[in-house]
Amino acid sequence: MVVNQENFKDQLKEKGLKVTSQRVAVLEVLDLNRGKHLTTEELYELVKAMSPDIGLATVYRTVQLLLDMNLIDRITLDDGSIRYEIAEEKDKLSGHHHHHLICLDCGDIVSFADDLLENLEDNIRKTTGFEVVDHEVKLYGYCRACSEKHL
Repeated sequence: MVVNQENFKDQLKEKGLKVTSQRVAVLEVLDLNRGKHLTTEELYELVKAMSPDIGLATVYRTVQLLLDMNLIDRITLDDGSIRYEIAEEKDKLSGHHHHHLICLDCGDIVSFADDLLENLEDNIRKTTGFEVVDHEVKLYGYCRACSEKHL
């Protein structure tokens, strides 16, 4: 597991929260599925395979906790679905954002990292005084496989 479970456990204790096997299992499943963007229900099915006694409500509460701790990222799609992925440590340390490419044909979601908006955010701050604290970029189009099908 790439995510440091001991750090996670320490953070839970600092918040006065219990370290439970269910919480650890949810984080572990997200870590094992890096690059995938899972709904809470998909996450529940994967965690249930490891921890059969876990309930869907526990997964929902744990996802919210992991979001609050900045250990996972959320992406909201235009169809109303919300998906989650493990937060990349390098993104948190560098302040860089990663963005998403969403295929309109097969629905595949691909993450990519780029700092194209850093200059825009600096310009906004200088010209308006508005401090951008976060952004989310979703680009819609066709993945390589679907593009080739359309040729």
